[in-house]
Amino acid sequence: MAKKGSAEERDLVHKLWERNFAAMRAPASGGATKRPLPDVLAGNGKLYLAIEVKTTTKDKVYIDSAQIEELCEFSKIFGATAYIGVRFKYTKWLFIEPERTPRTKNGNYKVEKDYVLEKGLEIDEIAGIDKQMKFE
Repeated sequence: MAKKGSAEERDLVHKLWERNFAAMRAPASGGATKRPLPDVLAGNGKLYLAIEVKTTTKDKVYIDSAQIEELCEFSKIFGATAYIGVRFKYTKWLFIEPERTPRTKNGNYKVEKDYVLEKGLEIDEIAGIDKQMKFE
């Protein structure tokens, strides 16, 4: 799974470069260091993004609350906007802010495909290129 995850992270980094962001996979993200690091970090001089990347073949993905707390901590210190970047099988990249992500009874985060398709943002939206109207 780590091999597939890093390939997805590289794909996202490539897509951000295409949108004039300097972007990189954070080395040692995922627990290899005691410091909180996002999976992908990107910026264009005006906008900074810290992204926790999740991919799955299922219709939902669960994320340990500590991972998202560390993402938010890093983002606050760095001055970046925190996003959970999710790619479900046969979908494009979708992004959701941690504070808009549903939680489980145990306090972990749960990203469901239908929810993020409805409420999530596309890559051009988080890059400040496009703004889509979301109807409540």
